[in-house]
Amino acid sequence: MAFELRGERVILRDWRDEDLDAWAAMNADPEVRRYFPDLLSAQESREAADRLRAHAEREGFTFWALEIPGVADFAGFVGLLRTSFEAHFTPCVEIGWRLASSCWGRGYATEAARLSLDHGFGTLGLEQIVALAVMDNRPSHAVMERIGMRRDPAADFDHPRLPAGHPLQRHLLYRIDRADWLATRRPAA
Repeated sequence: MAFELRGERVILRDWRDEDLDAWAAMNADPEVRRYFPDLLSAQESREAADRLRAHAEREGFTFWALEIPGVADFAGFVGLLRTSFEAHFTPCVEIGWRLASSCWGRGYATEAARLSLDHGFGTLGLEQIVALAVMDNRPSHAVMERIGMRRDPAADFDHPRLPAGHPLQRHLLYRIDRADWLATRRPAA
């Protein structure tokens, strides 16, 4: 059965083969990849999508494809992922998003991230979800704060997959636990 979460303006769903060209274009866009060490080739993008699909099969969740009906059949991804690196806060489930630049600044990431939190805490029964971003990625920090996450400055870290001294190595860590999610949840309409 196909996975789908629907919000007022967004849909989180399983990845489709027809998403791959738009995904590769996103990963070749220097603005989208501004806070990542490099651009990805079409082949690297396909491999990343394959890893996300495999994660969904293995775990029952992933960074799902983001669809914005009437705007974009594929606008990027938003969702949940078990981190695949070791750090002082792992193992954990991370919430993340990456959108095509044409979809920035419209609240789509925030709406889809709230759907992801609801699914993570409500359906999956998770106790805590983390988010991480490089220090300069203020747009992502703003989404984290809008969805009720709080920065844990004592937990900021150097990403282990980046070499020492790399300008993107330092990451901020945000967290939200089940009790905080329940306290900030909007009442159902």
